[in-house]
Amino acid sequence: MQSNEAPISMEVEAVPSEPSSASAALPPKPIFEPLKAHEMSDGRVQFRKVSVPPHRYSPLKKVWMDIYTPVYEQMKIDIRMNLKGRKVELKTRADTPDVSNLQKCSDFVQAFMLGFDVIDAIALLRMDELYVESFEIKDVKTLRGEHLSRAIGRLSGKGGKTKFAIENATKTRIVIADTKIHILGSFANIKVARDSLCSLILGSPAGKVYSKLRAVTARLAERF
Repeated sequence: MQSNEAPISMEVEAVPSEPSSASAALPPKPIFEPLKAHEMSDGRVQFRKVSVPPHRYSPLKKVWMDIYTPVYEQMKIDIRMNLKGRKVELKTRADTPDVSNLQKCSDFVQAFMLGFDVIDAIALLRMDELYVESFEIKDVKTLRGEHLSRAIGRLSGKGGKTKFAIENATKTRIVIADTKIHILGSFANIKVARDSLCSLILGSPAGKVYSKLRAVTARLAERF
């Protein structure tokens, strides 16, 4: 004869186990200070060299102290001008706080050599998300003779008006050096400025580029 009673489940109360004496005797976690730049490279000094083009030699002499002061005093990077090799030489010091400072200073000096003002190029030292992008007109469209001259004229506009309008709308800085174009800014802003410049090279009128630029910058402002 089978009984209809359900089996009774037994509940066992868990007793917290006491910490073992071995784990209680562990020493506290060590706290290490961050490595300095010269310690990361096993004490070896790191170098960078930036070539000085002939047409930037005189401007470099005029603003040398404006370049030297932030690099040496703020970024703690040694800098000198090699007159024989016509190169600006940079190297880390024992008190350089961050290993990335050397590359930042190299980008800053390189931006000046490309034609940017010191006031604009110095932003590369202070902000991490800034880049310099370069391309040539022939990368967009093969132009020769007067067609090339007119394309360069469309990029600048009368008295540089078109170039300034693109710079102010996209928060970038643009250098037009013959057929080479250099853009300094953040990744998204460089893309917007580059698209506008490419449209001008391909023959779009400035008014059409302005209206498209206003729409794109308004979308960017909403996103950020």
